[in-house]
Amino acid sequence: MTGSAGRVIKAAFRLASGVALLMAVTVTLGQVSPDQISDSRAKAEEQKYLAQLQSLHQSIASNDAASPFALARYLHAKPGQRAADDSNGIEFVDFQGRIVLKISGVYRSAYDAAISSGNERACQTLISAVVPVLRLVVEQIPQRADFDGIGFEVLYDTRNADAAYRFGGKEVLTIVFNRDDAFTFAKTIEDAGRQEILNRSDVFVNGVEVGLALGQREAFSVATLDRSPPRYSEGRSSLAVSNPVQLDVASQVVSRPGSSAAQSAIEVEPGPTFANAVRLQDRFQAQLDEIVGRIGSRIHFDASYPPTFEVSADLTVLHLTLYDPLRFERGATSIYKRAAQGFDLFLAPELRDLSRMLPVDEGYGALDISVLNQVEAGSTPPETVDYICPLSGLRAFVENKITSQDLINQSAVLVNGVRIGLNLEAVE
Repeated sequence: MTGSAGRVIKAAFRLASGVALLMAVTVTLGQVSPDQISDSRAKAEEQKYLAQLQSLHQSIASNDAASPFALARYLHAKPGQRAADDSNGIEFVDFQGRIVLKISGVYRSAYDAAISSGNERACQTLISAVVPVLRLVVEQIPQRADFDGIGFEVLYDTRNADAAYRFGGKEVLTIVFNRDDAFTFAKTIEDAGRQEILNRSDVFVNGVEVGLALGQREAFSVATLDRSPPRYSEGRSSLAVSNPVQLDVASQVVSRPGSSAAQSAIEVEPGPTFANAVRLQDRFQAQLDEIVGRIGSRIHFDASYPPTFEVSADLTVLHLTLYDPLRFERGATSIYKRAAQGFDLFLAPELRDLSRMLPVDEGYGALDISVLNQVEAGSTPPETVDYICPLSGLRAFVENKITSQDLINQSAVLVNGVRIGLNLEAVE
């Protein structure tokens, strides 16, 4: 898989870019119901192995007190959202044309990024979180099963500190083994044997394909590994859930008083797919790189999160992450004032140049700009403000057809994943 295609996979994982409230999900007997899965082949496998999946769920959950791994179906859900309480992290999904048993969850550990490399963090997560669960999987699921593979998505924390910022971050390790390799890996203890299997498996960290190297500080170059090309096609999903929860962005924005549906609705393409996000990323990667090269330093792009097309349930967005050079004192400002000043003084003046460089395509409907505010520099992590702006409103704003408040009214604004109402004039 190409690097640009791999980067898109992080769409399902990013915690830095929450978008609105999530609808509740239905669970059956502590396990995802086949009725919740839309893909016919994945649904058939879910039905066939439902009893084993329920038993596996109970085995992992009963081991929860002694293990730092906790099942979670929606890794992108924010604390307080109902989807964040969904522990049904086991289900069959369609991944690149293959039917994969997916196990997703949170590894409750935090790494010091100044000490451990990305490869070392991923390897430790593999050994400490993935392998124990994989051993439970092969105890419950017969190796002669007729699905294609076993995959894991594991979210874990990182800590980082430098002269300018101190913050906590998130990483997601994604591994997809073919079925027979998964059973062999669970029983293998020698690094050499495990490494051979890893070299031919699909491995990503934050959506970027990597060559995980056991016992090494740095990962292998993916180009040196004998991996099959990606087998996704239009309509195929990522390793995200087959029937993702719906986002309520558009309906909430439409309900704002004093604005018409035509003005206020975020333009949502019907049924966005992972494959479409990959297509957009591949098509526009050079253009995105040019944006970073030309204005990245001026508007403080965060190099850790390059511009990425993402699928957030029912919305495809282009996601950008920036640092606000302004400094705020927590006691002297509110979240509303910081969000307003971040837009008026930092973001709005740059939107005209930025909008002129954006890809023009009907395959995505909104721009999600995460602005990291440093509050009480050096003592707290950055505050993340997401401005999720419909492209139609953004174009109208830069053409002076609507005001900045009009654009805010058409958009969704979230502070650390919690949606707020924002009146720019009232908080100045």
